[in-house]
This record gives sequence, structure tokens and C-alpha cells, in this order.
Amino acid sequence: MAWRFAPFLHINPKFSTIFASAISSSMLNKLLISSSSSSFRYLCKSTKPFFRVLPMAEQQQQSSSLSTSSHTHKHTNRLASEHSPYLLQHAHNPVDWYPWGEEAFAEARKRDVPIFLSIGYSTCHWCHVMEVESFEDEEVAKLLNDWFVSIKVDREERPDVDKVYMTYVQALYGGGGWPLSAFLSPDLNPLMGGTYFPPEDKFGRPGFKTILRKVKEAWNSKRDTLIQSGAFAIEQLSEALAATSTSNKLSDEVPQTALRKCADHLAESYDSKYGGFGSAPKFPRPVEMQLMLYDSKRSGETGNSGEAKNALKMVLFTLECMARGGIHDHVGGGFHRYSVDECWHVPHFEKMLYDQGQLVNVYLDAFCITKDVYYSSLSRDILDYLRRDMIGPSGEIFSAEDADSYESEGASRKKEGAFYVWTSTEVDNIVGEHATLVKNHYYIKPSGNCDLSRKSDPHNEFKDKNVLIERSSTSALASKHALPVEEYLDILGNARRELFDVRSKRPRPHLDDKVIVSWNGLVISSLARASKILKGEPEGTRFYFPATGTNPKEYMDVAEKATYFIRKHLYNEQTRRLQHSFRNGPSKAPGFLDDYAFLIAGLLDLYEFGGSVFWLGWALELQEIQDELFLDKIGGGYFNTTGEDPSVLLRVKEDHDGAEPSGNSVSVINLVRLASMVAGEKSKLYRETGEHVLAVFEKRLKEAAVAVPLMCCAADMLAIPSRKQVVIVGVKSSEEFENMVTAAHAAYDPNKTVIHIDPEDAEDVAFWEETNRNIALMAKNNAAADKVIALVCQNFTCSPPVSDPKALESLLSQ
Repeated sequence: MAWRFAPFLHINPKFSTIFASAISSSMLNKLLISSSSSSFRYLCKSTKPFFRVLPMAEQQQQSSSLSTSSHTHKHTNRLASEHSPYLLQHAHNPVDWYPWGEEAFAEARKRDVPIFLSIGYSTCHWCHVMEVESFEDEEVAKLLNDWFVSIKVDREERPDVDKVYMTYVQALYGGGGWPLSAFLSPDLNPLMGGTYFPPEDKFGRPGFKTILRKVKEAWNSKRDTLIQSGAFAIEQLSEALAATSTSNKLSDEVPQTALRKCADHLAESYDSKYGGFGSAPKFPRPVEMQLMLYDSKRSGETGNSGEAKNALKMVLFTLECMARGGIHDHVGGGFHRYSVDECWHVPHFEKMLYDQGQLVNVYLDAFCITKDVYYSSLSRDILDYLRRDMIGPSGEIFSAEDADSYESEGASRKKEGAFYVWTSTEVDNIVGEHATLVKNHYYIKPSGNCDLSRKSDPHNEFKDKNVLIERSSTSALASKHALPVEEYLDILGNARRELFDVRSKRPRPHLDDKVIVSWNGLVISSLARASKILKGEPEGTRFYFPATGTNPKEYMDVAEKATYFIRKHLYNEQTRRLQHSFRNGPSKAPGFLDDYAFLIAGLLDLYEFGGSVFWLGWALELQEIQDELFLDKIGGGYFNTTGEDPSVLLRVKEDHDGAEPSGNSVSVINLVRLASMVAGEKSKLYRETGEHVLAVFEKRLKEAAVAVPLMCCAADMLAIPSRKQVVIVGVKSSEEFENMVTAAHAAYDPNKTVIHIDPEDAEDVAFWEETNRNIALMAKNNAAADKVIALVCQNFTCSPPVSDPKALESLLSQ
């Protein structure tokens, strides 16, 4: 990695008085960033005082605790009994780590010492750096062990704990990131916090050892002041983050104006040269592209064809630039976390599951709109990467792959990107006679190619190395080599496979094989959608490695297997509750709002794209439990936690659609979809609940719509008085049924619900008799022994039944 944002907090050496003098309600409200912590993995330009740029040369030594488990360890702490890969990475530090829990809290009370809380995740680069520099250092460990009770938290395993202290750091200091370093009183109120701290004082800023001494001094001399200010901060944050609404619905004009404001803001930040919204570092924030596609559709429906075309053009060009850039793993498929430069070239090489799932859906939407197999092939590229590298033996889908790995077997240290970069000589030796063509196509040079931007590799860390990028069109390069495009693509595909085979022999980056319900929900959705949308590819379409040309039906099988895993291992049928994650057994953490909301969305897609009505029944059941556990029935909106764990000091109503969408945004869309499937009072209740949720965030939609793009879409969806319904009646095991469901999903239309019922299936008929008798009646009246029937209904009127998939496509295009 050429460079990284290395966040650390500027602490006044006399910080022991900072809280008593500086914290006020107005300051907290002014600075409060009500946003998903996932979007702050590496913070934006607005947090300059809290960041410095470090060359990777300063960070050569990396932790390898997971890869040395067979060695005799000098130290072993309580984390050795945990399941989290991140906690296990720290199990042999000299620091006497505790996991989050009562044992640690009781020890802090007993010794009357503050808690040092360190939060990170297993694929976090700067978490590794701080471990090597500080947590593996005997001197630092002695300070921590003597003066503090030290607790390690995996933010992916306990996002509720992370949210409390990340929100505190963001609110008080205007920025945050991981590793998160916080100091707490024994009753868990924050005293102060920051992110990454170098071990020694540098650049006029205090190092970690200095911070530890200052906290110790402050605890001895200013304890009451610190405790009081920490408790006050939590009180103010709790009040600010648990917004309520006395109104039960949005003002009438808000849905349309919020959608327009968000689209206009994104259009203003659009990079017409390289695609994307904003400047470096560039994150592929799928919710932004979803908003622009939705706005394009709605603009077209209201006669604003110019706006519609412009919004679509921005998204398609961004998707193309991302796919051509180094943020895309051309050899193995999938996308890295973000690009450090403006041209999507040099990435932070970590791969996160939540990115893959959301990006598949955006590329599928692009294919639905354009019918260009370029976009469908990229959906396959990502899904085939997941099938190859990220799925366990029981169908469970893993969380992430690290950015760092060893350059060779026996190497003493890891380097970021080592698994993914190439020298020109390596390509010559591997590809052979086609090396010149491949090197021209991917801009591969003997001196290395990370020279497209001054931000790509300012410290020359990638000297002689190449990150594959496509800088010219395939047709132009094929013409240059006097080859037909198909033959040219064939050569490239074979070359990528050869590179892949060689790369597979390199030491792999660490795999975080934790199974997270919410992230699995995102991928289940994309797999289910792909199973039908990709059937719209022209017959005879060729695919090139790393896409494998899978029969789309197989993606539905993968989706259902992942869902069965969650049902079996992370769902209690007696309590009807979810657990949050799984690794060698379920985690201690209960399911959070995102787990319920994202899984419900995945289940709805499983059903709508041809799966069993069982999945729809489970979605309805989970929605009932979600409302019971998380819904503020008086004030509106969903909390992120159940509020049952006294050690989690904040219950937050999340609204920010960042790297992951917010649970509230997804929930409103779920409620809209469910309301169009059920009947009577239940349908009315779902819509009213969605309206009350949105009313809580009316100010946000009015004043900062760009922070909540998916919520803007949700508000517009709910404002549409009658959602289009496609009802398909026929034998589900037939090819005709498959073709009709495929036709129902051929066009991009987020404001459409697909319902299917098999009149010969007793389970189907019984479900609809109980849930929506109108659907059961439609099935009874339109059942035909030898064909599948489809009807399109809207505004209490249904079209005449059609039995030809093309006729259904035509109906839906009107």
C-alpha cells in the first residue's frame, strides 16, 4: 500500500482539563455526526487535523499471530478462548487483554483503575500496525497492565459497543476510525479517546506511552471531573441520537424534494473524468449509485428525460471506471475496499463482503437498464469470486479478506497488496507469447505503473510493481493488435487464468471466516436477483475468466444454502431471535437491527425471484420480531440494539447510508414491499410504521439528503399511492414458471412487487389464504392446467391475464 490515512487524535498535554471546560450540549449537537460507523473506516478530507500520511516503509513489520499458532508463545491471554479472528490475533500479546464482558468490568471496579478499550477488526491495516508497535511491546504492555484493565473488541462482532465509543470520538473531535482507542471509567463512561497512536512522541504530538501516562495522572488528580464529563457526554449523545417525532408521517413535499436534493448534490460532486462522486480517496458507495438509478427512473416517468439520461450516464461511467481500475481484482474477481487515488487505480486491497453484495446489485440494475452484458459479466465476476473464495462448506458466506500478506513463504513480514501486484518480468514468464498484449492492456511496465496520480504511490512503495488497470477500450486495443475482439478477449481471459494459477501459490491474505447475518443478507439478495436477471443475457453470450459462465439457477442454490445456514445456526425457533455472527459457534452478541433488516430484504428477494413461500413467511415473522425488539412505538424509528445489555450505554436510531445502508432505510423499503403483499390491517400497519420511521428523520431528509440516499429512495417509494404488483399463477417446478418470473424481473423497476402462487401446492395456497385472500382468489380464478398466467395490477385494477413472457415484459414496459 502506497499510503494510508493514519488517524490519531491531537491531545493537549494538559488534556485532563479538556472535558470540564469544553463539553457543552451545543458543542455536542454541533459536532455530532449521526452516521454509520462503517462509513468512517478511513475518514474524509474534513478531518485533516486528525490524520497524517505515513509511508509504508515505517510500517514494515506486521502481526502474524494467526499464522504462528503452532509455535510456543511467550504470552497467552484470555483472548485465546475467543472465536473472533481479530481477538485471536491478539491472544499472545504481552498485554493482559480481556474480552468485553463483566469479568473485565468487575476487575476495573476491584482495582479502581480506568479501562483501556481497543476496537478494531481482523483485516484492519492500522490495527495491525498498532499491535506491532505497541501491543507487542513489553514496555507498553507493562504500562497497560499496571495502570489499566485492557479490553479488546471486534467491531464486526460487537457493532453496538463500537457505535457507542466511535460516536463519542466523532462527536467530540470531528473524526474517527480504526483502531479506536478509548479510555473508560469502570462504569464504562468514556473519559477520552482517539484512534491510532504511534508509540513515541512525533511531529509535536504525543505518542501512546505519553498518552497512557497522562491518562494515569488525570485519573489520579482529576478523576471526578473526567467521570462527570464522560457521563454528561453520553447523556447528551443519547438524547441527540434517539430522535423522536410527534408527527406520524413526513410532510407531503419531503419525499420528492429530498430525492431531488440528493441527486443534485451527487451530480455536483461527480467526477466527469474518472467517474465516482467526490475526490480521492474514492469509495464505491453503492447507495449513491442506487439513488442515481432510482432518480433516473423516476425522472423518466415524469417526463424529465434529460435529467434521467444524465443521472444514468453518471452511474454507468462510474461502474465502468471502477471495473477498469485497480480497485477491481481483474485476476480473481471482486472489488477492493477503496482507491487511494482519483482514478480508481491503487486500492486499499482489503475485500469486504458488504461491498461485494451491494455492487453485484448495482451492476445487475445497470444490466437491466442497458441490456449490455458488460455489466452482467461484472456481476458474475463478483459472485464467482465469492463462490470460489468466500463460501464455507455449509454454505455460510465469510466476511472479509485482509489487504496484507507475505510476499513469499518464509517471509518475516507482511506487505499490503503483496498478493495482488505483479512485476513485468513475472507477467513475461507466466503469459509467454501473449505477454506484450497483456502488458499493453493492463498498463504493465518494468518500472511499475503506480504513476497515474501523485496520490497513487507518493513514497515509492510499489517501485517495479504493477496494479492491473485498463486504460484503453478493448476494441481499440484489439484493433491495434489486428485481432477480432472475441479472440482478443479470449487471450486476455486465458492470461488471467494463468496469472490466477500462479497467484494461488502465493501466501494468501488472512481470511476473516466470521459469518455475519447482515452482510450475508446483502449477498443473499444479490444471488437471488442474479438467478433470474442473468437469464436475460443473450443466448450464446461468452464469459471470460474470472467469470465462469455459471448457469444462473446455481446462484439461487447458493443463496438458499446460505439462508439455511443462518436459519440453522443463528436463529432460535423458540424465541424467534437471531444471533449476530458465527465462528466455531454463534457469537455472544444478539442480532442487531441491521441483521434483521438486511436478512428480511434478502428473504424478500429470495421469494420474489422464484424461491419458496417459506422464505416470505420467515420474512414476515422476522419483521414482527424486529418491531417488537427495536421499534420505538411512541417516538418512531428503529433503534440499533434491543436495549437489553446494560453495558451498551447508547441506543441509536441510525440513519446514515454509508458503506452499508442504514437499518432504518432498509426497514422502510422492507415495510413498503411487505405492505404490497399482505392485506387489510396488516398492510396498513406496515405503511404507517414506515411513515412514522421516516417522520423521525424529516430534518435529515430536508437538510442533509446526501447523507441518506437510500432513505430518500425509501421515502419516495412510500409516497407512491399504489405499488405495481405482478401476480404469477402456475406450477413452480415448470420451465414456463421460471421464464415468467424472469420476464417479471427483466426491466429495472424498484416500485414493483412480484407475487407467485402455485395453485397445486397446498402450502402456497394455505399461506395466501391466511395472508392475502385476494391472491389466493386470483390463483383460483386464473389457474390453467397447461400454462403459467401473469397479471399486472395497480390502482385496484388488474390487466387481462397473459401467458407469454414477452407479453408480460411488454405490459411492464408500458
